[in-house]
Order: sequence, then C-alpha cells, then structure tokens
Amino acid sequence: MGFCRKSNAKEEGKKETVFLRKKITLVRAIALTIGTVIGSGIFIAPKGVLQNSGNVGLSLVVWLACGVLSLFGALSYADLGTSITKSGGHYIYLLETLGPLPAFLRLWAEFVMIRPANIAVVSLAFGRYLIEPLFAPCHAPALAVKLVTTTGISLIIALNCWSVSWSANIQTVLAVLKMVTIGLIIVPGMMALAEGKTTNFQNAFDTSSLALDKLPLAFYSGIGAIKGLFLFYCRNIPLSVIVSLLIVTLGYLLINVSYYAVLTAEEVLASEAVAVSFVDRAFKSISSAIPILVALSCFGSLNGGIFAAARMLFAASREGQWPPLFSMIHRRRNTPFPALLLMLPLIFLMVLIGDLYGLLNFYSFSRWLFIGLVTLGLMIHRYRHPEIPRPFKVPLFIPLVFTIICFFIVGMSLYSDPVNTGIGCAITLTGLPVYYLVVQKSRIPASCSAMFSKYRQ
Repeated sequence: MGFCRKSNAKEEGKKETVFLRKKITLVRAIALTIGTVIGSGIFIAPKGVLQNSGNVGLSLVVWLACGVLSLFGALSYADLGTSITKSGGHYIYLLETLGPLPAFLRLWAEFVMIRPANIAVVSLAFGRYLIEPLFAPCHAPALAVKLVTTTGISLIIALNCWSVSWSANIQTVLAVLKMVTIGLIIVPGMMALAEGKTTNFQNAFDTSSLALDKLPLAFYSGIGAIKGLFLFYCRNIPLSVIVSLLIVTLGYLLINVSYYAVLTAEEVLASEAVAVSFVDRAFKSISSAIPILVALSCFGSLNGGIFAAARMLFAASREGQWPPLFSMIHRRRNTPFPALLLMLPLIFLMVLIGDLYGLLNFYSFSRWLFIGLVTLGLMIHRYRHPEIPRPFKVPLFIPLVFTIICFFIVGMSLYSDPVNTGIGCAITLTGLPVYYLVVQKSRIPASCSAMFSKYRQ
C-alpha cells in the first residue's frame, strides 16, 4: 500500500494529485449528522434529565430548550463553516478565529482525551446492548462486553480505512435503522396516549422534588445527547443543520413523551436501559430486537464520530501543528489511513480502564469549554474581519446566548463533579508545555530549545 502527503502540480512528470475527496452529498450529510446525534445519548440521557429536573413536565421543557440551544450552536457553527471552508471542524475554527494556541489545546484534548473517551462511551453502550440478550436474565460479564466493544471499534476503523463512500453508504443505512428504532418506541407510546393512559402526566409539574441547583445538569445531559450537530460534512451546511435539528428534536420529544406514557418517573429513574424497560412493558413481542437496534444506533454514532475525528487530525497535520504522519492518506483509497490507525491505542485504553458514566464526566469539561470558545471566536472573527464573505450569517445574539450557556454548564460541572472534570481540565492544560516546547520552539530561548531537542533525541 502507498501513502503520500501532498502533490505539487509543478513537479516534473505528470503525477495524480492525491487528496481527501469530497464525496458527501446533502443526503449523506444529513444521514451522517443524524447518525452521529442519535446514538446512545437518547437511550441514556432521559434518566439524567429527569433526575436533575425533578419532574416529568419540566424534563420535557428541558428537552425542548435543549433543542433550541442546540439549534443556536449548530447555526453558529454553520456560519463559521460557510465562511471558513477548510476541513477540520473545531480545530480549524479555533485556529482561524482565536489563534494557534487555543486550536492546539483543542487538538491536544481531542486526541488525548475527548475523542477516545467519547468513542469509548458510545462503544461500551454498543457492546452492552449487543451482548446483554445473550446472558439474560443475568448481566453480561464486563470482560465480554469489552471484547465485543473492541471488535466493533476495530470494524469501524477498518471500514473508514477502506472507503469513504462505503462508510457514508453504511451510515445512511444505519440512519434509517435508527429511525426505525425510534418509531418502535414512539408508536407504542402514542398508542398508549390514544387509549387514555395519561396517568403519568398528572401533576407533571409537581415541585416537591424540584431542585433548581441541579437544573443546569439537566441541560447538560440533554444538550449532550444532541452533540453531533456540530459536525458538518458538505457545503450544504445550513440546510443539513436545520433539517437534521428538526428531525432530532422532534424525535427526542416524542421519545420522551412515549417513555412517560408507559413508564412512571420512578421506573425511568430505576432503569439502567430505559428503552429496553419501555419495550418490555409496551411491546414484549419485539423486546429482543430493541437491544440489537440500539446497538446499531450506537454503531452509527461511532462511525460518524471516527469519520470526523480522523479529518480533524488530518487538517491539523496539514497546518503543521501535528505530526506529519497524520497528514498522509492512502494513495488509492484516498482515506486518512494513519490518522485512523493511530487513534486506536488510546481508544482501547479508555475502554479497558474506564466505565461509561465516569468517562462521560471525564471528557465533558474540555469538550464544552472548547465548543463555547468556538462560538466566542465566531463573534470575535465577525468583529475583526467584517470584509470576509459569509454566505450564511446568523444574528450575533445567537452565538452570544449559546456561548454563555456553554460556559455556565462548564462551571456547574466543576461544582457537580470536581474530580472527573478537574482531571479533564488538568489533562487539557498539559498541552501548554507541549505547544511551547514542540510547536512554537521559537518562543523560548534557543539554548533551552536545543537542550530539549537533545533530550528528545
């Protein structure tokens, strides 16, 4: 197999230019976005939203508000995406708006912590749902779950190494299966409501269990379940964002209404797998199929997440802030082969030593901090460069509101879970010496740089 970095059109001889080909149409972009968003989040987050909101009515309001806030964030990213056309997502946006240091720290946190932990969380949910029916009524052994998890991750990496088109086509199929899974939850719930089963909605806004100090954590869980809307795959960004957002928000609201039509609030809080508990109660004849469909939903999230992460590393290497190996692509398949393979060790490490909820808190601090910085960078960029053409331009109050909410969530997470979020913050800050000693050696005395280089050798 052959790899190359860049081709120079002026070199002697006729050489074919090798590059990451843009094979993502509007339909594929919507499928990739929905596939990344509707993963394990909607099957885990309802419990967290209900627990931290205090009652059924307020939890539904939180879900609707999360959809609106996610729309603000997604439209802000769409503004950046249509004015900054380089691929690379968060990294490129930070690089162009706030400069190389925040961009490198985002890249560092992405490679060392955010992406491996995020992929590990979704893949653990994939392994759990896929293998759990084989051990029913007992719980599946942790080792078996992790073996299935690593197998699934390896399969997705191989798929993305093989072909962009194959990966996108499979993602389209998985997006359809996700909608089938959602339909299998929504339809029985709406049927239950039509039959007059509204007991669980009585006293929906009961304030006896309301805890306002935990309400921001409910938003944290809800917005976290709609996280993939900040990943874009084609030039039809605004349309793909709006269509995907409408589908996801409506689907999430109907899913939660269906949950509460069949299950009481106490049953939702007591369940470790709300979707399975729901189907066991509402539609027992297909209860064995739901875990498999949920696992495929998680598989789609993994595919979309790995697809985006590899291209961010590719873009960073192309900008000179990451090892050159990551900018190499397969000569025939036009895929970022090395970037995909080099993500595997950290992902496997997270899977082996971590658990689902611990990993979720571990990486969330840095993730939402940098998302807030990106939308802050949008406002600064608009002020500094009013002359740049912006095919899609949002009012400034949209990124302003979203930025404030992001920073508020980050602050609350430090209060709610200081251990995991503190570790995440510390790991992010370890990128500072790496940046100044490796990326920006010219900013330190030559003697120190020479000594450090000698030490590395």
